[in-house]
Amino acid sequence: MEMPAKKANFIWDFIEEDLKSGRYQRVHTRFPPEPNGYLHIGHCKALVADFGTAEHFGGLTNLRFDDTNPAKEETEFVDGIMEDIRWLGFDWKGGLFFASEYYPQCYDIAVDWIGRGLAYVDELTPEQMREYRGTLTQHGKNSPWRDRPAEESLRLFEEMKAGKHAEGSIILRMKIDMASPNFNLRDPAMYRILFKEHHRTGKTWCIYPMYDFAHPIGDALEGITHSLCSLEYEDHRPLYDWVVEHAQNMLPSRPRQIEFSRLNLTRTIMSKRYLRMLVEGGYVSGWDDPRMPTLCALRRRGYTPAAIRDFIDRIGVAKADSVVDLALLEHCVREDLGQTVPRAMAVLRPLKLVLTNWP
Repeated sequence: MEMPAKKANFIWDFIEEDLKSGRYQRVHTRFPPEPNGYLHIGHCKALVADFGTAEHFGGLTNLRFDDTNPAKEETEFVDGIMEDIRWLGFDWKGGLFFASEYYPQCYDIAVDWIGRGLAYVDELTPEQMREYRGTLTQHGKNSPWRDRPAEESLRLFEEMKAGKHAEGSIILRMKIDMASPNFNLRDPAMYRILFKEHHRTGKTWCIYPMYDFAHPIGDALEGITHSLCSLEYEDHRPLYDWVVEHAQNMLPSRPRQIEFSRLNLTRTIMSKRYLRMLVEGGYVSGWDDPRMPTLCALRRRGYTPAAIRDFIDRIGVAKADSVVDLALLEHCVREDLGQTVPRAMAVLRPLKLVLTNWP
């Protein structure tokens, strides 16, 4: 198999323009995994994009765990993810952080937005919310509680925090535009009630911020310059910018989001949700089962960090979606092992022979 040449990283072109224009003085990225499972081969593209970009420009990378959903997160996954990142040869020189560290700031911003008329407590049921959201061809409808007084929304939000309302009964929503052609801007949810014990904050909170609200705030608080994420978040970029812009009076910086295509491998499950189902259903022996595409499983099978990083360099970081043949990854592994591993021949099961017709 002929090895493709290493491909350029299109993200670097955008960053070079930002540095030349003076928008940013240095590069600071972050890798934000959710601790609800182990990293798989698909995450390596994001790892190289985040850590590799910072290395290229002499910048820093933070490791920030997106622990905003206590129902599925465990400390085991936090430890496993850190081990996998170190195994690949990366280090979070910018620092180790958790989204849960910013719960107080997120709450303060939510209170500020309620007072400024940028958020409201809604009482629609999930079914009604889907109905009011509209379709691709029809605008959404305003909730009957969209224009409730700020004082009332603030009181209800404080009651949510105090645990006085049932899960799913009320939520806090941003007030943006229910007629927007972008579904993500149709008054997205900010906070929901969840009576689950958090692996770090325990029972301190029973309301948790949604990802689209907490993520840009975390980036801005950490001084992230470039928020690199996969292509499915491209439609979320206007919401990302909206959150940062309207919370600017309480944030120290304004990051830029850039999207790249995900890694898709032939004959390989690339969804952490499905991999979790295989583990919890007992179809495999664990996250490190050699049949799994997780990094801990690949490590157990003898894959090397150098081979995996070479594989990512070969496919490049691009904007266009594509599917990569698994054979290329296997070829990179053979190439690396052929240069680094000593070879020997041995007879593992010797068979005794007696020659009776030899002089």
